[in-house]
Amino acid sequence: MTEMLLANPERFLASMLFAMLRIGGAFVTAPIFSHLAIPVQVRILLAAAIAVAIVTTRPVPGLDLLTAAGLIAAVSEVTVGLALGFVLQLAFAAPMVAGEQISAGAGLGFAAFSDPQSGISSPAIGQFLSLLMTLLFLAFDGHLRFLEIVVRSYAALPPGDALPAASQWRDLVGFGGFVFEAGLLIALPISVALLCVNLSLGVLTRAAPQLNIFAIGLPVSVLAAMAMLALAFPALVELMTAICGRALDVAQRMAAG
Repeated sequence: MTEMLLANPERFLASMLFAMLRIGGAFVTAPIFSHLAIPVQVRILLAAAIAVAIVTTRPVPGLDLLTAAGLIAAVSEVTVGLALGFVLQLAFAAPMVAGEQISAGAGLGFAAFSDPQSGISSPAIGQFLSLLMTLLFLAFDGHLRFLEIVVRSYAALPPGDALPAASQWRDLVGFGGFVFEAGLLIALPISVALLCVNLSLGVLTRAAPQLNIFAIGLPVSVLAAMAMLALAFPALVELMTAICGRALDVAQRMAAG
């Protein structure tokens, strides 16, 4: 690396900036790396460090945006990085879908917090499930495996010719459908239990009309939702781990070209 840098520092810098495009695109869309709590300077330094390691191990062409070929190559690099990170972003949407369903059944739709990541309000249960999935993703080193996938993609998708095949894009679209299915699977047992609770409250109200359903129904629904979350916690952990693993597998297939 020292010889390359001293021999032609301009070419080394151009190659490093070109290699940073794919990594930077992945950091823009990938969860955890794109979180607003991580300073932009830290992300740039991390992308630069990875780019230096890539440039010193494999040939990377220099970036020349003044030509049409260079501009097309830059767009393709950014597109690959965005696609790899978007796969994980889709996976992290599953707990938010489940949180919406559970909150609607438990009467907690009003208990929403502003999500600093997306800038929109999301239910408290969705925030809890999303935080749980983030901790699980970090626990089995999913962030390190994702960085490994991005680095290995330079071998299968050389810089300058980095567009996945049509089958890889179909995998990405199919994974989007799986995310909604997984979100409903997460929420299904709890939603069914809450439906039974609401039906029981309806029967109770018909049997004793003098009861205030609004004073009784909401506490009972909330307690039932919390109890079901506690009971379903082991299954939720297993399902969320499987979702993260499948997301990484899809990203790895896309990076394989």
